[in-house]
Amino acid sequence: MKPSYRLVCLPGDGIGPEITSQALRVLEQVAALEGFMLEVNTHLIGGHAIDVEGTPLPQATLDACARADAVLLGAVGGPRWDQHPPELRPEKGLLGIRKALGLYNNLRPVTVYDALIDASTLKPEVVRGTDILVVRELTGGIYFGQPRYTQELDGKRTAVDTLIYDETEIRRIAIAGFEAARGRRKHLTSVDKANVLDSSRLWRKVVNEVAVSYPEVTLDHMLVDNCAMQLIRNPRQFDVIVTENMFGDILSDE
Repeated sequence: MKPSYRLVCLPGDGIGPEITSQALRVLEQVAALEGFMLEVNTHLIGGHAIDVEGTPLPQATLDACARADAVLLGAVGGPRWDQHPPELRPEKGLLGIRKALGLYNNLRPVTVYDALIDASTLKPEVVRGTDILVVRELTGGIYFGQPRYTQELDGKRTAVDTLIYDETEIRRIAIAGFEAARGRRKHLTSVDKANVLDSSRLWRKVVNEVAVSYPEVTLDHMLVDNCAMQLIRNPRQFDVIVTENMFGDILSDE
């Protein structure tokens, strides 16, 4: 009897349905070649879910994902929902499913292929051979910290977002970074802002503690502003980068 796997497909918005439809074609071919079956169920998330269900993350979507063996996500968001209140933005669905499923380890590979090297705005001699894995913490930091609010204070509109990490959150993503580096070129760069932020000083301390268990991996620390520059100046110097949620979002997009 062929093994069977439950896959929840979340096409989402914009280019999402196009991406997921082609990805499913590939998965169906893989299933045929490898001798397993796929049970695919499609559910709503993001702006499309807002339009249909009035919420960016319906409970039915969460329940289906919790029962699935894997989730295939397309994309969320678009200009048509930009004026919605914060709780009804498509991105709330994305953050919500990450938190609900405990998806703290976000792996973002960056590989420059020779056939596409001229597509970069950087000189070919700078980007050629770049092969980086960004390990981004995904369920903590300023995107999830509490309190967060906007209010009038002393006659001025004031907004508060809280950046918070505990040592458990830092340790588990550091382990993920070291494990990834151990299987690659054995070089891990931990990115923080330890010259300014208390959360980064704790981050660096915990990463150093984890490093003791990985003597074969070379660890260095880099401030996030310098890392942003070095990614443009000499991206080949990096193997694996591990960093917190917002820094990882920005650096991996770069």
